[in-house]
Amino acid sequence: MKPQMINATPSRRSVLKGLTAGGALAVGGFPGFLQAQSSAPIKLGFQLHRTGIGAAYGRWYERTTQAALKRLNEAGGINGRPVEVIFEDDGTDPKRGSEVVEKLASQHGCDAIFGPLFSHVVIGSAPRAGELKVPYLVCSEGFHVASGMLNRWTLQPGITDVRAQVTAMAPWVTQTLGKKVTMVFPDYAFGHDHRDFFTAAVEAQGGEVIAQLAIPPTETSFTRYFPRIPAETEVLYHVMVGPAVLTFVKELGEFYGSGEKPQIFGFIDSLEAVDLASPGLEFLEGTHFWEGQCRTQQPDATEAEIAYRAAVGVDANGASVADPKDISTYSHMFSCWETLFILKAGMEAAGYQSTADRKKLVEAIEAMTTMSAGTEHPQGDKRFNGKTHQVFGHQFISRVEGGKLIRVHTTSLEDGMYDDMVDYTTQSF
Repeated sequence: MKPQMINATPSRRSVLKGLTAGGALAVGGFPGFLQAQSSAPIKLGFQLHRTGIGAAYGRWYERTTQAALKRLNEAGGINGRPVEVIFEDDGTDPKRGSEVVEKLASQHGCDAIFGPLFSHVVIGSAPRAGELKVPYLVCSEGFHVASGMLNRWTLQPGITDVRAQVTAMAPWVTQTLGKKVTMVFPDYAFGHDHRDFFTAAVEAQGGEVIAQLAIPPTETSFTRYFPRIPAETEVLYHVMVGPAVLTFVKELGEFYGSGEKPQIFGFIDSLEAVDLASPGLEFLEGTHFWEGQCRTQQPDATEAEIAYRAAVGVDANGASVADPKDISTYSHMFSCWETLFILKAGMEAAGYQSTADRKKLVEAIEAMTTMSAGTEHPQGDKRFNGKTHQVFGHQFISRVEGGKLIRVHTTSLEDGMYDDMVDYTTQSF
């Protein structure tokens, strides 16, 4: 099934050719698939952070994509054709990322590329995708797509961006936790998005960011930064990424000890792939986190979310069913699952047959609007803005209770909306 897409602009829809009718012949080597105009598999490239500071994410992005691919092919693939995903490691490095895009598009002949998370890699890779004229669907969170700094070939339809996330949550933070905020964030594009947009969102609520601590992404110890947190801080806002996140959170706990501390609001990025039961994290009890999808299975979890959790091999606590110490990157990895099914929907709407139809695929995705929660969108309902190439979804705020993340607030789609800064549909290919 395709996700429900409604209210698409008629003028864009008029350029789409619709579904290609399949015949009754089985594709050789792929039993169960109907014969389309071409029986060759559709090849999708996945730009994977298998190594480097994004490796924990890459491990789960690959598992999630493999699970989604299995489900997609069992349901008949795309346009009656089986689908292959080719993974290439970019080392979480911008230069290597550009080379991976080149390899996937030119050497492997992939129909489209998806998957990168880290913003500096996306920014370093997207220009090459534009030059090669290959659809490039990122599973990132930076504002780089919606800001207009990239190109028409680059889209982010499977996960919300930082600007939407912090805009949606700032009212709850300032009304519930406090108005004087100190921010701790990584010193590159992703962190700068947090700095800029959360600061603005807090000010819009009558609050103030009184200090900003930018930390190099290669830092391995953080104790020298904590004394710079002003004593009058009411809310400490933290978002860290990479292999040193556990060290960061432990050292933060050691800094405050058992004494008085500000309210702590973190992005789960600071604890993705980290067990909340790890020694040294006891001080997190009662603190709050943003989550893109709730790591702990909530009592009201939908059937689709439960089925997705089982398909990707994650238990009710957010760990691998094969190893309880292997904690997932649950707040981000759904983006891979959903992006793969968005590619399916786009290709079927465009009647996609070959790389000659890449432009039609981009136009088909641009025509999407409402995405309904369900098997293909287990994180929840979303709304896609074809002009800015950015999707908007629900955000979740959870509280650490008994070592588990318990959801206490869900934002609406409208909470995260902001004015368009670009209209990619007016740009040439």
